[in-house]
Amino acid sequence: MDSIFRVHVPDDEGGFLLAVESQGKPDPDKRNSWTYYLAHMHAKYRLPPFLVVLCRDKATAAWAAEPIRIGRRFHTSMLVFPLVLGPGNLSVITDPDEAAEDVPLAVFSAFAHAKDPGLPAILEALAAALAGRDEGSDDWAEYVEIGLGDGPARDLWRQLMSTYTPNFPGSGTIVEEAWLAGRAKGEADGRAEGRAEGRAEDILKILGTRGIEVSAAVRDRVMGCTDLDVLGAWLGRSLSVTRAEELFVEE
Repeated sequence: MDSIFRVHVPDDEGGFLLAVESQGKPDPDKRNSWTYYLAHMHAKYRLPPFLVVLCRDKATAAWAAEPIRIGRRFHTSMLVFPLVLGPGNLSVITDPDEAAEDVPLAVFSAFAHAKDPGLPAILEALAAALAGRDEGSDDWAEYVEIGLGDGPARDLWRQLMSTYTPNFPGSGTIVEEAWLAGRAKGEADGRAEGRAEGRAEDILKILGTRGIEVSAAVRDRVMGCTDLDVLGAWLGRSLSVTRAEELFVEE
């Protein structure tokens, strides 16, 4: 997942989780990943998760919106309905006042219309809206910064933010460049570490549920692994091994 938010709702003590994924093109493997991470989030945090997929073209949006069905003809074990946002269902927001009324929506709209020729006007309206906020503007500005990726759109965004909020990282100093690079790497490393930890916990839970004894050495090895591919292989084996040590049989 690109980002995960916990949303608090009035009169709802727990709220819910919002998993946001940016999708540039159809990728069949992503549908398996989405299903796994939604199930994992629900089991780990005990909150209902919702998957939001941001797409920049209608073809990818149509693909992402297809329900994900897990099971066979005679029975469906799981059915996932991604909430897809793209150029087909998000309006273009070029009015700063309109953007200020709902900043998250304006941010998602900017991502969805990143290929639109009118993107400069969209980003300018969003920058003006963020400049008028007392709290949270830096977080949203940084989120847009990272979400736009490398290229002309990101360069334009940094120019706009340096105009509206001169103290915001993006005015071009070496210190600010290093800060942004470090933050992006830290966020990426944090997401990867969280995924690895969650997958390792799932392996141990499956073994425990199946009544397989797990030694301290096996537990430490599983929890200490950060390679998602290796953990994925161990996860598959955890469903059928008779001894925990058999997780590592092919190594």
